[in-house]
This record gives sequence, structure tokens and C-alpha cells, in this order.
Amino acid sequence: MKKFRISVNGKSYDVEVEEIGAQSSAPVYTAPAAKPAQTSTVASAQPETEKKPQPAPKSVSSPAGSTVVAAPMPGTIMSVNVSVGDTVKKGQVLVILEAMKMENEIMAPSDGKVVAVNTSKGATVNTGDALVSLG
Repeated sequence: MKKFRISVNGKSYDVEVEEIGAQSSAPVYTAPAAKPAQTSTVASAQPETEKKPQPAPKSVSSPAGSTVVAAPMPGTIMSVNVSVGDTVKKGQVLVILEAMKMENEIMAPSDGKVVAVNTSKGATVNTGDALVSLG
């Protein structure tokens, strides 16, 4: 077993680590949470960083009474599968949004007609940005 002293955010912790080899037949032991070291530490003089407020979603003009399909997460638009004037069915894929290296299909929440397409292929969007408006 090896002992290490690590420092996280200005606090020192003593940690014991057990090396487990491929030929070891000993049972695996999960150590309890690390305990703060008994040594004195000097608090850093740096102030805590404040969380920056998230920008408000971009406002997009859409016809009155239309349903706006918004981005559920930030990402990049991989494809737009509809255009203005298209009739769509509930569950039809409108846009493909790539987020965290995964392609997410953004589907129509209800039957309707596309009255506005507010994004394009390759565009970067944030959570809440309008993608398509259905009438």
C-alpha cells in the first residue's frame, strides 16, 4: 500500500492507494473517503469565481399561434430535414442536432405545417434557441 499527500483546492489530504496486479488473488478493497491531513494549510487569497449568468435564448419572430420547436441542449445542427411549407406528422424528424458527439433527432411535437425554419446546417445553437416553427 502506498501513501500519498494530495492537495485539492488548497486543502491537503492523506490518501492510501493499494496496487492491484493481474496475478493478485486478494479481494478488492474500496478505501473510505479521504481524510483531511493533520497539517496546517494556508488558505488561498484568491476569491471564489462567480457563476456567469446564461445568456437568454435568441428571440425569433414566429407567426402568432405557431408552435416553436426549440433546441433541448446546446450543439451543432447536422441537418435540417424540412423547409417552409412542408406538412409534418407528429414524431417526424425535423432537425438532427449533434451534442457531445451524439446525433439527436429533434421531432415534431404534433401534426402541422412548417411556417418558419430558424436554423441552418452547421449552425451552433444553445438550449432554448428556436429551430422550427409549426403552424
